[in-house]
Amino acid sequence: MTDTSPLPDCLALRIGLAARQLPDTSSGQLLRVLVAVLGEPLTEVKLNDLKVKDLKTGADGALGEMDGVVLRRALHFLHGEDDAAAQTAVPTPELYLEGELPNSIRVACASNNGERLDGHFGSCARFLIYQVSAIASRLIAVRPAPVVTRLSVDHSAERVALINDCHLLCVLSIGGPAAARVVNAGVHPFKRPQAEDISALLSELQQVLAGEPPPWLARIIGHTRVTPEWAGEAS
Repeated sequence: MTDTSPLPDCLALRIGLAARQLPDTSSGQLLRVLVAVLGEPLTEVKLNDLKVKDLKTGADGALGEMDGVVLRRALHFLHGEDDAAAQTAVPTPELYLEGELPNSIRVACASNNGERLDGHFGSCARFLIYQVSAIASRLIAVRPAPVVTRLSVDHSAERVALINDCHLLCVLSIGGPAAARVVNAGVHPFKRPQAEDISALLSELQQVLAGEPPPWLARIIGHTRVTPEWAGEAS
């Protein structure tokens, strides 16, 4: 029977940090692998004895295709060797009053470090919320994301609730069911191919807003022209 008691905060933190190192892997998915390998309840002693081979072969090889370097980096966090990484600089938002940036949209970026788009939807540390118009952009909120604390809880709904006042969600990856939830909340998910400074992303978006945005975006800002490329349909 699955243990439904919550994880201690220190273990939840380790698993959350480790999941951020694994492409397309949420905290919940990593937790399931760990439970399959180590059994319940999870403890610090069990995590400290974990090896890369265990991650590769556990849970019918769910992580078997992952590069060894990536798994070793995740194992580093599972062993609690770099908990201080959770304290990476968090940017400070600016005050924003509704309507201050006319014809603007609200953009959520999945982030782990500073003002970087470097997070996966299911495991990022926080969502940075920007108000963006053709001529200006402003960080208006920093919203910490929940870490998984038990297998029985679906944290994707909590993450969607954090960004449901946004128009666009930018991530490195997002699973199909989570993407459907995001879309149902009225948010347009958009995947970037690699981590980048958010300033570069916003500059690109501003050029789109100043030109001919795609239909879904044009409707938001009251724009009638149509364009092709940048943020066509989410992939």
